[in-house]
Amino acid sequence: MRTSICVYLLSILFIPMLNAQPRQPQGPRPPVIVSPEISGDTVTFRLYSKEATAVSLSGDWIPRGESEELIKNDSGIWSLQVVPLKPEFYNYYFTVNGVRTLDPANPLTVRDGTRYLSSFIMPGNGSELYEINEVPHGNLFKIWYTSPSLDLQRRMYVYTPAGYAEGSASYPAFYLLHGGGGDEDAWTTMGRACYIMDNLIADGKAMPMIVVMTNGNPGQTAAVTDRKTAPEGRGPMGMGNNDIPNSLVKDVIPYVESHYRVLKGSQNRAIAGLSMGALQTQITSIQNPAMFNYIGVFSIGLQMEFGESTKELINAYDTNLAKLEENGYKLFYIGCGMEDFVYEGVTLLRQKLDEHNFKYVYNETPGGHTWSNWRIYLSDFAPRLFK
Repeated sequence: MRTSICVYLLSILFIPMLNAQPRQPQGPRPPVIVSPEISGDTVTFRLYSKEATAVSLSGDWIPRGESEELIKNDSGIWSLQVVPLKPEFYNYYFTVNGVRTLDPANPLTVRDGTRYLSSFIMPGNGSELYEINEVPHGNLFKIWYTSPSLDLQRRMYVYTPAGYAEGSASYPAFYLLHGGGGDEDAWTTMGRACYIMDNLIADGKAMPMIVVMTNGNPGQTAAVTDRKTAPEGRGPMGMGNNDIPNSLVKDVIPYVESHYRVLKGSQNRAIAGLSMGALQTQITSIQNPAMFNYIGVFSIGLQMEFGESTKELINAYDTNLAKLEENGYKLFYIGCGMEDFVYEGVTLLRQKLDEHNFKYVYNETPGGHTWSNWRIYLSDFAPRLFK
C-alpha cells in the first residue's frame, strides 16, 4: 500500500515534467528608455516601437493643433530633441500611428478634465515655485459637504498651510475657481496651487492662508473620476448663471467658516478664478460687494458673445462698483495673455472699470488661454493678499 502511494506521488511530480514543452528562448529585452531627458535647456523625448510607422509629439510649447515628428533609428527608438525650452511646468503626449498615447517611460501624469497628459518640470528661474522644494508643506483635504442651493452632496479641495494642524491660529480664506472643462482637482494638478502656496509662504512672500477650491460645475458632485449623475435638467457648467455664485455664498463659505479656523469678514476673504471661474468670480463679488476685499480675474472679461448674462454683469458693475469702494476693497486684479481669445472682453472690462475710475492691477503676459499663464497669475496674486 505504501509503495503504491509513493509511485502515485512520483507520477504527479514527474510526469508533467516529462510532458512539458521545452522553454522557448526569450527574445532580446526592449532597451531601457529615458524620456523625457533634460540636459540644460534641451529636452529629448523617446519612444520604443519597432512596429510604428509614424510618431509625433504635442506639447504646451507647441501651437495648438500642431505637432512635431519623431525620428526612428535602426533599434526601433523614436526620438526628438527640443531646444531651447524655458523653465516651466509642461504637459505633452505622443501620437503613434494616429493614436494618442502617454509617454510609457514617464510615470508623471496629470488629468485636465477628461484628458490625461504626461508632464515634467523644466527647472530654473521661473519654475521654482512649481517644484516640490525642501520647505514646510501644507495639507490638502478632499471634503464632502452638503449644498442645499444645488440639492447635492458635493466635494471641494481645501489647502491648509503648514502648521495649521499643530496650531490654534486662525487664517484668512482664499476661494480659487477653475475654468470650463475642469473641476475641483484642476488647480492642484494643473495649477500646482499647493506647491505654489507652500513655496510662497515659506519664502515669506505670501501670508499663510486657507485655499478653497470648489467644483464650479453646478451639475456635478465631484471630479469626473468620482462623479455622480446630477439631477435632471441641470447643465454641466454654470458659465454665466448664478448657480455657483449662490452656492459659494450660501453653502461653501458658511461650511468653511464653521469647519475651519478661518478669520471672518471681507478683509479676510479673497476670490479669484480662471476663464469660467473668472466669470463666476465677477458675478459673486460684484453681486456681493461686502463679501470680498480681494478679487482676481484671470483670462476672461466682459464677453459680449455671452449675451444677456454679460449685459446683466455690466449693469451690476454700474450699480455696485461704488459699493465695493465703500466697503474698502483692497485689490481688483486682472490677468490676460496677449494672444488670448478673450482679450477683447478683458479690454471691455478694463474700460468699464476706467469709466468709474476704479483702481485695479493689470498683468498682461505673452501667450494665450493656458495654464502657464494662470500659474503666473496665481503666483503674482497670492502675495498681494491680506496685507
